[in-house]
Amino acid sequence: MQKIKVLTYNIHKGFSTGNRSYALKNIKKSIQVVHADLVFLQEVIGHHDDHANHMKDWPNSSQFEYLADQTWKHYAYGKNALYSEGHHGNAILSKYPIHFFENEDVSFSKIERRGILHAEIKHENNTLHAFCIHLGLFENDRMKQILKLCTRISKMVPSDASLIIAGDFNDWRQSASTVLKEKLNLQEAFVDITGKHANTFPSWFPCLSLDRVYYRNLKCTAVNVLKADLWRKQSDHLPILAEFEFPEKQTP
Repeated sequence: MQKIKVLTYNIHKGFSTGNRSYALKNIKKSIQVVHADLVFLQEVIGHHDDHANHMKDWPNSSQFEYLADQTWKHYAYGKNALYSEGHHGNAILSKYPIHFFENEDVSFSKIERRGILHAEIKHENNTLHAFCIHLGLFENDRMKQILKLCTRISKMVPSDASLIIAGDFNDWRQSASTVLKEKLNLQEAFVDITGKHANTFPSWFPCLSLDRVYYRNLKCTAVNVLKADLWRKQSDHLPILAEFEFPEKQTP
C-alpha cells in the first residue's frame, strides 16, 4: 500500500507570535524532523528587500527555497500579496516531482490578496492533485473563494484522481466543510478521524479551527495537531500532520 505524509503550516512569514523573533531557522529544523512527503505552507515570503538588507539571519534565497533545501527537491510558489519591499504567498514543498503548477488569483478585495496554488504531483505510480490555500478574513470573500476552488477542481481534477486541499481556511464558523462535502464529496482529515475540527489558532492557546486538510480518493490513517512547545513559539498557528494511503489500483 502506497502512503503519503502531509504537513500544513501557516508560518507567519517566519516570525514568532507578535513578531517578537525571527523563527525561520527553527521552523526549518522542525519541519525536517516530521519527515513529511508534502508540505503546504502559507504566509511564505518570496522576496523582501528591507528584511534582506537589515536582518542578519535572512536567507539568500526565498523562504520556500530555504525551507526546501535538500529535503524537498521540488516546490511550487504562488505569489499573492505584492508590496514595495517584495511579496509573499503560498508554497508546496514535495519529495516527488511536480509536473504542473498554477496559482489562481481569487482576491475579492484590494486589502487582501489571495490565491489558490494547484500542483499536480507524481507519487510513484499515482497522480495527486494538491491545493494550498489561505482564505480571506471576511466571510463573504471566503465563500466566494471556496466556490472558485470548487469550480477549478470540477474543471481540472478527474473525479477518480487523488486530491488533497490543505491550508489556513480562516473558517472559524466551520461552514467550509459542508460546502466542500456537498459540491466535491470531500472529507476533512481531523473530522474523519476524531469527529471534529482541530483547534490550531492561536498557537499559545488554540481555540479556533482555522487550519484544515481535505481529501478525496485517499484513506486517512492518522492526523495530529503538533502541539509541542517548539511549535507554539514559532508561529501564531499550529501545524497539522496527516497520513494517507492511496487506493489500490484495480487490475483489468
